[in-house]
Amino acid sequence: MTDSTTGAGATVRVAELAKHYQGGDVRIPAVAGVSLEFAPGTMTAITGPSGSGKSTLLHLIGAIEAPDAGSITVDDMEITSMKRRHLTAYRRRVGFVFQRYHLLPALTALDNVIAPVVPYRVRFDKAARGRELLAAVGLAGREHSLPSQLSGGQQQRVAIARALIGAPTLLLADEPTGNLDSRTGTEILDLLAALRAEHAMTVLVATHEQHVAAACDRLIRLRDGEVVQDVSLAGGEQPEETLSRLGGPRL
Repeated sequence: MTDSTTGAGATVRVAELAKHYQGGDVRIPAVAGVSLEFAPGTMTAITGPSGSGKSTLLHLIGAIEAPDAGSITVDDMEITSMKRRHLTAYRRRVGFVFQRYHLLPALTALDNVIAPVVPYRVRFDKAARGRELLAAVGLAGREHSLPSQLSGGQQQRVAIARALIGAPTLLLADEPTGNLDSRTGTEILDLLAALRAEHAMTVLVATHEQHVAAACDRLIRLRDGEVVQDVSLAGGEQPEETLSRLGGPRL
């Protein structure tokens, strides 16, 4: 993963990836032998019902959790074999957006955006980059606003700007519109799609919402931790139409 935004985004490969959780005396598979490749610069929707493994898959790719088996490779770096200090550096280079905005309530929008890089020496002016990113997500002039002074959609925009502060080539979004109304959610998705091209990122979006999948190039559906659908959404076809044409389940 590079330190610039001039590339095409990260190439991500997972092979025979598995993760289990303990439920009493039973080991429950969250991700069960998943193998996938995500081309650089693409935006993929990972769908499925609650408990299907969507969030777990993103957490594994982002090194928030460790797999029980399998491998994860990002731009020829094998993440699953990395030592802890290298994993920490890797996590700093991946952008994360969650359903909950996780903004620090006592910090301004600008301070929230630059918070991930404050402890580190970087080759750019932190405040200037933060203001630039807030403008890019449509919040120019709100640099000094506290989270309590912003709407839900505006708070998610701050969270997106924060995810971009480290110039990631991989952005992982876990239910990014889950707390937003449909109109605001669509605006956030349009923003992610535009930023993907502008900042040269590969974007993976975990979602159960149809309008989220409609903004993506590809739809992957999970059930019980396994891939049950993997289809291209090229040509402007809606995800429901694609799955119906292929005889697959609805979102």
